[in-house]
Parts: sequence; C-alpha cells; structure tokens
Amino acid sequence: MFKKILIANRGEIACRVAATARRLGVRTVAVYSDIDAHARHVRACDEAVHVGGSAPRESYLQWQRIIEAAMATGAQAIHPGYGFLSENEDFARACAAAGLVFIGPPASAIAAMGSKSAAKALMGKAGVPLVPGYHGDDNDPAFLAGQAELIGYPVLIKASAGGGGKGMRRVEQAADFAAALASCQREAQASFGNDQVLVERYVTRPRHIEIQVFGDTQGHCVYLFERDCSVQRRHQKVLEEAPAPGMSEQRRAEMGAAAVAAAQAVGYVGAGTVEFIAEESGDGDLRFYFMEMNTRLQVEHPVTEAITGLDLVEWQLRVADGEALPLAQEQLTRHGHAIEARICAENPEGGFLPATGTLEVARWPAHVAFQRNADGVPFHDPAEVRIDRGFDEGDIISPYYDSMIAKLIVWGEDRAQALARLDAALRDTHLMGLHTNVAFLRRVVGSRAFGTADLDTALIEREHAALFEAPPLAPEVAAAAVAAHRLAAEARLEDADPWSRRDGWRLHGGAQRRLSLEVQGSDLTVVMERLHDGATVLQIGEQRWPFSARSLGGARHDLQLGSRRLTVTVYAQGERHAVFSDGGSALVNEFDPIAHAGEGAAEEGSLTAPMPGKVVSFFAQPGERVQRGQALAVMEAMKMEHTLHAPRDGVVEALLYAVGDQVAEGGELLRLVQS
Repeated sequence: MFKKILIANRGEIACRVAATARRLGVRTVAVYSDIDAHARHVRACDEAVHVGGSAPRESYLQWQRIIEAAMATGAQAIHPGYGFLSENEDFARACAAAGLVFIGPPASAIAAMGSKSAAKALMGKAGVPLVPGYHGDDNDPAFLAGQAELIGYPVLIKASAGGGGKGMRRVEQAADFAAALASCQREAQASFGNDQVLVERYVTRPRHIEIQVFGDTQGHCVYLFERDCSVQRRHQKVLEEAPAPGMSEQRRAEMGAAAVAAAQAVGYVGAGTVEFIAEESGDGDLRFYFMEMNTRLQVEHPVTEAITGLDLVEWQLRVADGEALPLAQEQLTRHGHAIEARICAENPEGGFLPATGTLEVARWPAHVAFQRNADGVPFHDPAEVRIDRGFDEGDIISPYYDSMIAKLIVWGEDRAQALARLDAALRDTHLMGLHTNVAFLRRVVGSRAFGTADLDTALIEREHAALFEAPPLAPEVAAAAVAAHRLAAEARLEDADPWSRRDGWRLHGGAQRRLSLEVQGSDLTVVMERLHDGATVLQIGEQRWPFSARSLGGARHDLQLGSRRLTVTVYAQGERHAVFSDGGSALVNEFDPIAHAGEGAAEEGSLTAPMPGKVVSFFAQPGERVQRGQALAVMEAMKMEHTLHAPRDGVVEALLYAVGDQVAEGGELLRLVQS
C-alpha cells in the first residue's frame, strides 16, 4: 500500500478520500487555493501545499503545480477525486511521466470515454443501444441545426467532454436552437476547455440509471449494481438511490453486463460509472440506452457503499497499487436500500440560483458510521446515517466552486425505512447564513411521486405545485419561536432580585413588549403581554394566543401556542433568526423600526444580480425598448450560466457593468426607465 498520496481536489471528496487513507495508515497531502487556505479539506490532511489563486484555472486545474507538489512532498500517487482533473488524460499521462501513480483509469481509457461522441461510436460498435442522434465531429451551427430537424424536436444538446449538467440544453423548437447551442458551447468551453457538442432525441420520460464498475490491472472487471439518479434540477442530480426501484433482476443483470463490456472495451482500471437513460418498455420493465461513461469515482458512490458494505476509495487505492479486485462478481451482494441527498448552497425558490456567504450555523444529525464485525467483514447498523461534508461552521461558501456543502446518506432495510430516516435526518439538519436546499429536499422526499418511486428526470417540474407552493412554517409559530428564544436569553441574565426581572412582571396591571419581525418576507408586529396573574398572551395582528415557553437548553425550546405544543430550535445571529421545527423552517429578521426608518428599496423593476458572479453577455443596449420577461443578460456563477430577464417593460438607460466584470449579489446590472 502507498505510504503517502496527494489529493488533487477540495471539499467533501477530498475529506472523504483523506478519511479512508487515514484508516489505512496512508498519509495525505492537500492542495489549496487562496480562498481555501483554511478550508476543511486542508485541515483533514497531514500536509498541505498552496497551488494558486481562487479561480480553478489558477489553482486546482494547474496540474503542473500539483505534480510539483506531489514530488516535493514525497507523495507516491495522486487521487484526483471528481471534477477538476479527474478525467484529464494529459494529467494522467503527466503523472506517469513523473513516476507518480494516477489513482484512476489509464489515460487511454479516459481518452476513449472522454468524448461523448467518440464513446457513443465505440458503444455502437459494441452493440450497446444508443439514443438516436448525431454523435459526430462536425459542429458547424447550421449543420447541427439540420441534424436536429432530422432527429425531431425536442432535442438535447450536450457537451461532448462534459458532465454534471454543464453544457446541456433541452430545445423544444427550431427557433431556439441557435441560442441554446451558443450557450452550451460557452459553458462547455469554460468548464471543460472543449466546446464540442452532440445532439440527441430527448427521451420524454427518462430515468437516469447508472452502473458502478471496477476493473484491475489483472484484467478482472465487475459491476457493483446500479444507482437511480433521476431526480434532477438543471440536469444536475439532487437525490440518488440504490438499488433502482422497479428494476427486474433480469434487466439489472443485462445492464450490468453491458457496463462491464463497455469498461473492458477500453481496458478500464479502477472505479468508473456507465450511465444509461432508461424508459418504460411495453413489457413493464425498462428499455435502456448508453449515455456516457464517467471515468472516475462518482459523487453518489456512498449509496453503493451502503448497500454493499464496501469502501470504494479503499478499492481504488488497492487497485492503483497493483492489487487484484478484492471480490469476484459472484461474491458481490447487496442488502437494503440507501438514498443520498445533495445539500447545496442554492435558492430553490429563486430558480436554484447558487448562494454564497458564511455558514454561520451548521448542525448535523447524529452520524453513525459503517461498522465491521470481528472478521473485518462490513455489516450494517440499522440506525445508519452518514454525512460526507466539505465545510464546517464558520467556513465561507465562495462563488468559485461547486455549490455542494455536504451529502447526507441514509440506509434502511427497505426503501420505506430509508425514506423515513432521510426525512428525519433532513429535519435535524440545521444550516444558517445563506440559502440552502434542505427544506426543498425534505419536500421532495415527502412528495407523492418520490414516495411511490414514480421517477423520471422531470419529477421536480411535474411536482412543482407540491414542491414550491407548499405552505411554509406558519408565521405565528416562527414568531412564537423567536419570542421564546428572546425570553430564554434574557432569563439567563436575571438574578434572584425580583425587581431586576425582565419578564414583564409589574406590581399593578400587566405589561407589553413589542417585537417588529419580518417572517419569510412579510412584516409582523408581535406583542407579548404579561398579565398580572403571570400568564402570557402573544398577539399577532388581531389574533391572540395563550403563550408559554420553556428552554430545553441551548437553542431548543418547548413552547405552547394556544392549543399547539411543539419543540423548536432557534439560532440567532444579530437581528437574524433561523427557526427549525418538525413542520418546517423559517428565516426571521428582528428589527428596530426607528433604526431602519428612511431605508429605501431599490427602484422597482431594476435588473439586479441575484447572486455573485461574472457578466457573460448583454442582450440589449442603451436606448433599446424591452418587454417584461425578455432575456437581457447572462451571468456565470459556480460554473453554470444563468439568463436574467427584464422585470418590467421599459427602456434601457445604461449598462452599469461590462462583459467579464465580477458583480456582487444585488448589484444593479442595467438601469431601466419607464418607456
């Protein structure tokens, strides 16, 4: 086994690899950019080397510096994680030339599968079913538009060298093809350094099912069952599970055999994933088509680990060190059901725009790790919950990298048990300081479609009403929680002198306290009235409720509001409060009306940046008349492009930024005046 490895990545995957290396007694070296100097992955490793500026192209994509860091620290091998350099054939070759082991497939396999077009041609020759489309090298816009007409709309444009939903657009009609193609190519060039695309028929109710494969240097190759990754937004995965619901054993074996054949066709070594698009067939099973092969470990690999009890990173290290696969195909078994939720810094209600800022509060459910019996064979703890995270409380989520904060993985004896455990774990995940998708994930997990495994990649769009129009935590509950937290904080400051008490007691009559709150964007005036008999009443508007609260220690409170009794958790940062309860969560701002008097809002209808990022292009010039909903600008944030639309009719008075400029969240991009 290696004595020391360098991990050429960051975030949760770097922490994940470091954890297995530590268990095996392998020392680790981290690399970091300017903004990641104090990041969690740096703290997780034994050594760390600075490799450049905050932008990926200035640091994590500078493979020459990474190789130099490995040589300087005495590392014997480099683990690329996923993303960044994990599927870069030049990097793999450079590692070999420097005498370093690349913990991944040979460069030839990366090259063969690195282009979606070339990979599909290879799979077609091998007899693997393909989605109808154009997979060639001619990327002339007019030619591709003609191919789209031949295929028939809707079509899907996909970056040939891409993944993770980047450089991918669904196009419904010919009039939209040129703009979608240009956007795909820009995004593909920025993310992968390659703007080649392919065009395919869009499967109308597709499921995304992938097979985990593993090969060694002795020529053995196995598949470790499948994962269903159908729940997606913007072509990026949200929830992944294993095994895939509703798949017959016959189809599972067929897909597994096809995946192994694909891997063997390119002499594959290490961990890889063969991805398929599947749709319902006439016999009630699934018809599947080859989509692509990811020549690396996948983000969702923990669900495979959960149902097999294996550590895939350990397998990677052993295979890279020349060992044979630990198990043969007939020795591989699966047990139970596992689901992974990707917890991201983003605003689902705002079109899933990425969010940045400080993770002021980060409280996670109890983490129960994989267990091993006396013979070293893994077994499952029935209360298993796992958190793979890349950030700690107080860390900064920057605009330079992917928006994922952590992965929450649960295991159950069956899917129903796994669903229940995931809901409970999401309920106990408390994050504050920026927008996250935790509450949204809970709604998806609790939806009819996901609960009944009515899965396809459009599930989020299909279930829009249930997922986006669900009632938030009741305003009166959020207000009562803040009131309880205030009372508990003040109670800790009191002494035994009754004349110093702050609970509103008076010698004669009652007393009132007034709180001005903003709950989920709505202003509320809350009055806490302490009656002479000691009872407390909470009034919001015209409604009054008997109210009492008891601190359970720290941020947790037991409160009674009218006939309702519930436990809430409240985290306060200055005027801002995050309220969590079994029924949901809410953000509450407490403010002094006098202190905030005179603060004006931005001009209604102005076009502002919804997130920090870079201006890619403007679609209107000063003096041009525009209509509400018209596309006006494109911004890039966290490696994805976002189109911004006119908030109202008007005339563009001025562009306030230039293409290529960085813009802070809320920055006014262009000024609109009444027409």
